[in-house]
Amino acid sequence: MSSFGPEAYADEAKERWGETDAYAESARRTGLHTPDDWQQVSSEANDVNQALLALMDAGIPADSADAAELVDAHRAHITKWFYTCSPEIHAGLGAMYVADERFRSYINRAADGLAEYLSAAIAARYGSGPTVD
Repeated sequence: MSSFGPEAYADEAKERWGETDAYAESARRTGLHTPDDWQQVSSEANDVNQALLALMDAGIPADSADAAELVDAHRAHITKWFYTCSPEIHAGLGAMYVADERFRSYINRAADGLAEYLSAAIAARYGSGPTVD
């Protein structure tokens, strides 16, 4: 199982996104999170991942209405805990989830193919790319 803690990539994140409003908002908000908050963040993220896995395992296409609903829940989770996640930002994250091996490995630790399914569902939700059946 790969490890992907945000603290390990703090310098890289600051270099890549440090000048953005989203980065500043995330740094401010996460600095206020308590250990209980982080537990809730993890629990809520796991709930979304498990629901996506259920769709994937059932053979529900990534461009389905059910998957779109979970994409919306995924984006709402990011907005709730980190920064305002616009559809444009979310589409970029979806692409990064498969383009960056660290993200892909981390997401796929729940199940092989989850990163690709999530990425395809995000792309389908915003009309920004191919879908995975």
